[in-house]
Amino acid sequence: MVYRVRKGGIKTHQIALAGIGAAASFAIFQLNIPVWGGIHMNLTGLVGIIAGPLLGAIVALVVNVFSAALGHGAVGLIGANTLINASEAIVAYYAFKILIGMDWDVFPAGASATTLGLSVGSFLMAAIIVISGVNGSALPRGDLTIAVAGLAGLNLGVAVVEGILTGLIVQFLASVRPDLVGLTDRDTQEEATGVTA
Repeated sequence: MVYRVRKGGIKTHQIALAGIGAAASFAIFQLNIPVWGGIHMNLTGLVGIIAGPLLGAIVALVVNVFSAALGHGAVGLIGANTLINASEAIVAYYAFKILIGMDWDVFPAGASATTLGLSVGSFLMAAIIVISGVNGSALPRGDLTIAVAGLAGLNLGVAVVEGILTGLIVQFLASVRPDLVGLTDRDTQEEATGVTA
């Protein structure tokens, strides 16, 4: 990370945003909705969009280590949980950049990118559980697959809600400080390039 900062790949304000995002992500991660073993929001899409893919993955690791230390998640699952959460942040970041590049408005781009990232994470979680039998290993594989499909469905519902919330947050940030979400003022950019509507 120090190398990327020195080479200009990561701006120092992104590190501060990653720290704030890690604190917020950790706090919201601890709020468990007691449905089907527990589901929760995690803000990885938002962290990915504002901090970038590398810092988003580091935040995912830090949040999972601290969560495991508090008993929210097993120490032996830190790697799997980090893989899932990092993939959510990475997918959300690149999806947001692609959608903004396609001239989407900020709210639908942020909401869609986050929902897509969390959906990828949900399917990755389901695949890890079914392939490894980590949860419910006493169940036959067919029953485990059905149970995990239900859990993934619940997570997709949470992904839509979190996507909408993230879209609203990103839209607000873009309206007050577009640089915080990697956007430049479109009017300034159009004037600089000579493009007019």
